[in-house]
Formats: sequence, C-alpha cells, structure tokens
Amino acid sequence: MLPNGTAYNASVDIADADRFEFHELGILGERIPIKAGNIQLSGNCSPCNYTANGFSVITFEKGNYTLLYMAPLRDFHLQAAFDKPYSVNVTLPEGFDARNPLLAGISPAGAAVTGGPENSTTIAWNRTAAVDLRFYDRNRETLLYFFGNFWIVIAIVLLTPFFLTMRKKG
Repeated sequence: MLPNGTAYNASVDIADADRFEFHELGILGERIPIKAGNIQLSGNCSPCNYTANGFSVITFEKGNYTLLYMAPLRDFHLQAAFDKPYSVNVTLPEGFDARNPLLAGISPAGAAVTGGPENSTTIAWNRTAAVDLRFYDRNRETLLYFFGNFWIVIAIVLLTPFFLTMRKKG
C-alpha cells in the first residue's frame, strides 16, 4: 500500500500460466479491468518478456513466474478474487487501520489483523479465494469519535428534563 492510500503494490506467484488479467470486482461480482503499472515479470528467464494485450491483460510464455505490479485504489477499498485459494497478506502503512468495525470491513474468510513494524497494520488470510478490505485513515476515525460524542451530548440534553421530572414525581 502506498503511504497516501491511493494505490498498492502487489506480488503474485503464477504457476503454469501464459496470461494474467488485472481486474477488480464490481458490485455484482463481475470482473472490471483495471490499469496496472510498473509491471515486472520474473522467473527462470532473463529477462522475462511479456506482451500487453490492451491495458488489463498480459501474455507470456507458459511457465512459473512472480509478477510485480502497481494498481490504483478507490475510496480506501481493496478487492481481489482468485481462481483457487491463496495466502494473502496486506500491509497498511502508518496512518491507516482496519480494526474498527464501524469504519472498516474485512472479508470474513478467517483474516488475522496484527500490528506491524513502524505502526503498520497487517491483515493476513491463510487460504482464501477472495479478499475484500475496506480501511480508513486517522481523519475518518477522528470524525467518528466527534460524531459519537456530539450525539451523546444531544441525548443528555434531551433526556435531562425527563429525568428531572421523574425525580420530582417520586
């Protein structure tokens, strides 16, 4: 994850494949192509070449590779879907978090959230076919606490006359 939360770097191990598609999931689960950048392919070749077919598909010789790329994020939301279960690790840099359930959402497929070095947060899935992670920055957390305190004060102001009249009747 980049420090400003607008993009992420990914490393994907590809086994016995000759193409890779860059996509995210839409509202109905459909695959929406995304534009990836800084694409690097490595494996038992030097250099490993690929051919870009459009902006969201690359092809290469069939084999085992490690693919590195950068892709954009929207609204502090990361999604990924796989053809088979994978182990996935996401590291949020300092200033971002996903532990408050009122602000964040983590796909319930057994994710473990831990604190990492330099005030980072790591979310890990052992074997999952899909990842859905909504995270937040400190500003959103501050706004949540302000909003909560505001409504608590309003409740106290509105309920005080009721409690005072109950006390006089008894």
